[in-house]
Amino acid sequence: MPAEQIHLVRHGEVFNPQGVLYGRLPGYGLSSLGHEMAQSAADDLQARSRSIAALISSPLQRTQQSAEPIARVFGLEAALDDRVIEPENRFEGKRMSGRDGALRDVRNWWFLVNPWEPSWGEPFGSIAKRMLHAMDDAWNATDGGDVVIVSHQLPIWMVHRRVAGKSLAHDPRRRRCALSSITTFARRNGRFVEVGYRDPAARFSANATDLGAV
Repeated sequence: MPAEQIHLVRHGEVFNPQGVLYGRLPGYGLSSLGHEMAQSAADDLQARSRSIAALISSPLQRTQQSAEPIARVFGLEAALDDRVIEPENRFEGKRMSGRDGALRDVRNWWFLVNPWEPSWGEPFGSIAKRMLHAMDDAWNATDGGDVVIVSHQLPIWMVHRRVAGKSLAHDPRRRRCALSSITTFARRNGRFVEVGYRDPAARFSANATDLGAV
């Protein structure tokens, strides 16, 4: 018997005092607030009284740390999967706004020539494909119960749009994927369908900074 639901959990706030776009750069772990946000996601999953049979995480530090409270609550060990990682992009390590922002530098403008692909990083179609393959494998490898996958905003948003039959090109400012949010999918007639979205860390959002990726 395969899994029953898959919950895509976004990581919590990252400690990023320089305000750079950190992408896949090493050394960017959760802030103290981020740890509280991650605990909120774990508490929300526990309150659902569902059986969580498997836990998977992106290999980046912030996602592994966000998976830790979930692992504690359900007595699981997080398996790492490169397919649910943050996409690469050309602006890693740079500040995007302000007087020294990357968008003010004409040398970076050619990276923006095609926002529909996007030209600054991994194509949207590639992100959706690898995420759905990871979800398929997790679904089929789990003998009942639910799967939790701790990932990143853009990969989760690409699954949302692909499953909904929407264009993958979008305005990054309009993603509905808050820090430590939970987007839930089930499988019907052989296809994933989105069945829920929750923002258990919403009470922390006013004090949180979210600058990680394009």
